[in-house]
Amino acid sequence: MTASAILSKTYKGKWALVTGASAGIGVALAEDLAAAGANLVLTARRVDRLEALAQRLQEQHGIQTRVIPADLADPAAPQQLYEATEGQGLEIDLLINNAGFGYLGEFLRSDLAFQRTMVDVNCAAVVDLTHRYLPGMVKRRRGDILILASTAAYQPVAYMATYAATKVFDRYFAEALAEEVGRYGVRVSALCPGPTESEFGQVAGSRKEEKRKYQPAAEVARLGLEGLVQGKTWVIPYSGGRIQVFAQRFVPRRIITKAAEKMFRPDTVK
Repeated sequence: MTASAILSKTYKGKWALVTGASAGIGVALAEDLAAAGANLVLTARRVDRLEALAQRLQEQHGIQTRVIPADLADPAAPQQLYEATEGQGLEIDLLINNAGFGYLGEFLRSDLAFQRTMVDVNCAAVVDLTHRYLPGMVKRRRGDILILASTAAYQPVAYMATYAATKVFDRYFAEALAEEVGRYGVRVSALCPGPTESEFGQVAGSRKEEKRKYQPAAEVARLGLEGLVQGKTWVIPYSGGRIQVFAQRFVPRRIITKAAEKMFRPDTVK
C-alpha cells in the first residue's frame, strides 16, 4: 500500500485540526490531509490566508473545512478552539500542534516579551490543546497527535537558546505522552525537521547570507504524517539530520554546543 493510500485509509472523512495553518509546514500538512480526504479545521492569526487555503482545498478535494482565527499567545485561545470544535460535537481525530516561531540573535539583546510569547506558543499552547483534546481520543479509543519539534531539540543552540529549549520540551513531551496513551489507541509523534522552506527565518531573523540547504515543506509534512501513522514516536525527515543526531551520541555536548555557536553566531558578534 502506498503512503498516500495509507493516509487516505487513516484519515478520510475524519476531522483534523491544524494550528499555524497559514504558512510553511502548516499549509503543507493541510494539503496532504486534504488530498487524503480528511476534513480540516484550520487555525492561525491570518484569516485571509486561512480562508484562501480552505476554499482551495475544498474545491480541489471536495472536503469540508472550518476556519477559526486564533492567536495561541492568548491563554484563552485553546479553550475557544475546543469549544468551537469538540464543544459543538465536532470530533477531532488528528490534532497537529504546528504553530510556533523562533528567534536568532543574542538573548541578552532580545525583547523579553517576544521570548516569553515564544514559550507560550511553542510550549504552553501545545500542552493546553493536547490536554483538552486527548480525553475525547482516549474515550473513543482512537486519535493521533503530531507535535512540531525540531532537530534543534537534540542539542543546545547558542543564539537560538529559547527556541531550542522549547523544542526540547515539545520533543520530550510528545515522546513521553506516546508511551502513556498508546494503550488507549492514541498515537503521538514529534516531527523534528531541520532547515525547511517556510517563513521561519523571516520571523526568527536568519542571516541574509545563510546558505544552508532548505528542505521543501511538502516533503517534511509528508514524512511526518507517514511516520505518525506508522507509530513512530519521533520523525527526523532528512537523512543528514538523522546522521547528525546519531553522531552526537559519541561527542561531548560542550563540543557540539561550541560548534553550534560558531554556526549561528550573528555578524554583530565578534
